[in-house]
Order: sequence, then C-alpha cells, then structure tokens
Amino acid sequence: MAYKITDECISCGACEAECPVSCISAGDDVYTIDADSCIDCGNCSNVCPVGAPVGE
Repeated sequence: MAYKITDECISCGACEAECPVSCISAGDDVYTIDADSCIDCGNCSNVCPVGAPVGE
C-alpha cells in the first residue's frame, strides 16, 4: 500500500526531504508520490503540517 498526497497539500516541500526513497516530487499544484517506489514508511505523513499524505 502506497501513500498518496491529497488536495490538502500546500506545496511546502516538507515531505520531499523526508522520503528515504526519493519518490516524492513537485507536481503542477501539489506534490506527488510515485506509488511504485513508495515503501509505505509514513515519513511524509509524519512531517506534513496539513496531513495531506494518506495511506491508500
């Protein structure tokens, strides 16, 4: 199960630096997670100030 970033994302970038497999990148409006690379560690969710990354 991979994490997904919801529309709650404020594009602060906090999650990108915390990802141990570098599967988070800036999208057009919000950050995105490559589901094929995500290891479901939850680091992104733990640092997000608005709780945008959620487990699918």
